Amino acid sequence: MEIDYSLYLVTDRRFLKGRSLKKVVEDSILGGVTMVQVREKDVSTRKFFNIAKEVQEVTDYYKIPLIINDRIDIAQALDTTGVHLGQSDMELSIARKILGKNKIIGISAGSIKEAIDAQNGGADYLGIGAIFPTGSKKDVSSILRLDGLKEIQNNVTIPSVAIGGINKSNFKDVLSTGVNGISVISAILGEDDIKTASKNLLLK
Repeated sequence: MEIDYSLYLVTDRRFLKGRSLKKVVEDSILGGVTMVQVREKDVSTRKFFNIAKEVQEVTDYYKIPLIINDRIDIAQALDTTGVHLGQSDMELSIARKILGKNKIIGISAGSIKEAIDAQNGGADYLGIGAIFPTGSKKDVSSILRLDGLKEIQNNVTIPSVAIGGINKSNFKDVLSTGVNGISVISAILGEDDIKTASKNLLLK
């Protein structure tokens, strides 16, 4: 599967406002989302599996890559495109041993060292951030800003997506650093019109 990292949606059911996750994901894909990551922090394994399976029905239909956040077992059980791992999740080398070379493994990186280590370790792509302050990241000292993003981007060769506080008013500045794409949650899921919100994050 050819991977297009340009508009990477991370799910968060807190933004659904009573809407169906399947419908929201479908509308986002119809609006231009090229990749979907299912992210669940506080649910049981069975619940996570069932949520991801629902999303997979949509992503498979539209032939969009599906990434599972953190949970290698769920990714294996559903045979998804791959997983995304944070710095405190399972080590990349072990994840690769479990998943094999044909699965995509993304790694979160907040510094040049983390990015280079991930690249040298065989990561398929990087999630670089946080670029701007977000509701999910209050520690301002760890905010990279555009300069930090560009510096990391200039030191790696694998694909990268920028994450953290990206929206329709700043995404063009983010893409101008040379990253392959942007990763968003609220900029799409927090809007009433999901399809239009997705379209508004694409370069015209």
